[in-house]
Formats: sequence, C-alpha cells, structure tokens
Amino acid sequence: MMRQHTRLLGWLLAVPAIVLFCLLGHWQLQRMTEKQALLDAAAAAAQQALSLAEALQAPGPVHGVADRGRFLPGAVLLDNQMRHGRAGVKVYRPFRAESGALLLVDLGWRALPPDRQLPRLPPAPPPGAVRGLLAPPPAAGLALGPALTATAQPGQWLASRYAAPELAAVLGVGTLPDRVLRLDPTLPIGDERDLDLLPNTLPPQRHLGYAVQWFGLALAVLVVALLLEVRHRRRRAGRAAGG
Repeated sequence: MMRQHTRLLGWLLAVPAIVLFCLLGHWQLQRMTEKQALLDAAAAAAQQALSLAEALQAPGPVHGVADRGRFLPGAVLLDNQMRHGRAGVKVYRPFRAESGALLLVDLGWRALPPDRQLPRLPPAPPPGAVRGLLAPPPAAGLALGPALTATAQPGQWLASRYAAPELAAVLGVGTLPDRVLRLDPTLPIGDERDLDLLPNTLPPQRHLGYAVQWFGLALAVLVVALLLEVRHRRRRAGRAAGG
C-alpha cells in the first residue's frame, strides 16, 4: 500500500511539472515568433518612405517614415535605459507633421552620472525633415509606481515607462499613439541612438534555445516517470508470478 501511495504521489508531481514546462516552452516560442516578426517588419520597413500620417494608418508594427514638421514644447526622459552597459535616459519630444499627425520622436540616449543628475536638454530642434522607423515604444516591464514625475526643468518630465495617455496629458497634445518615431541616427540632431528594435533583450534565437530546454525538461520528467512506472509493474508482475 505504501508503494502504491508513493507511485500516485510521483505522478501527481510529474504531471503538473510536465504541463508547466510545456507551457513555459510554448511561451518562449511565442516570444521568438513575435520578435522575429518585428525584425522581419523592420527589414521591410527600411525600404519604405511613408508620410507619418500614412505610417500611423498602415497595418503592421513597423514602418519607414520620411516627413516634415515641427517639434512642440516639452520633453520626456524615459528612465532605466541601458546602453554600452551604462544606465541613462532616452529623450523624447512631441512632433507634429505638416499633415497634423502627432507622436513622440526618440531623439537618442544620454548617460546618467552616478548621482543620477538629469541632463539639461538643448532647445528643441528647428522645423524640418525627419526620417526613421515608426515602431513600438520600449517595453514597459513591471508597472511599479507613477509613470511620470516632474523635474526641476519646466516642461521636462521623467518617465518610468511609456504611458501614452499620461504623456499626452502632461504635454498638452491631446492624444498620442502607442508608437514612437525612432529617428535615423545619421540625422544631425539629438543624441546617441540606433535603430535596433530589440535592445537589452533576448534575440529570437535565445528564445528558441530556452524553449528547447523547457521542452527537454518536460520530456525528461516524462521519461523518468514512465521508467518508474514500468519498473513498478514489472515488480508487481514478478510478485504475482512468484505467488
């Protein structure tokens, strides 16, 4: 009877573990597919040159943009942005195209000193041409604490995450899309930047590797459970034959 209870307990532990490992593997495959789709869209977008209004209306997460307009007052510093192994902020300013389309433009990254003294920003770039990639904003992660904090500089806000409604409210621009313009790094405005859509995160290949590991763990637990079950049945058959 004791062995029967141990066998039952073993299966009660093995089955949830197998299901959990399979779910984790499936989630990693989903992340791989999502990120690969984003990279594929970025490659196709590099051949595009849509106006901002056209890009905001077009299906898909990423589009190439070339347009003209002007930057509006106000600036947002997105906190906790890593580059070259250093912590810093990304600088965003609202931009309105000549067509009236509006969004935040990523003007690049600035390092923060150890005391986290926020940088004093230069004036907004003059009206003119912009180009780059219309893409999703940086991932928010865990939404802990307020999304925005006022800084000592008038019209400048420190953001812990990209929250379009709150940003639009403090900047006084009505509404903002849940996408930003990643400015072409060759343009002579802003700070250090690139068009990497997956910074500080795992590439699709790593997600595939983790998925294989999780599915491998599920298979290992299943094999061990089956081997123990086969051994148990052989023992029982042997006892029955001996009796």
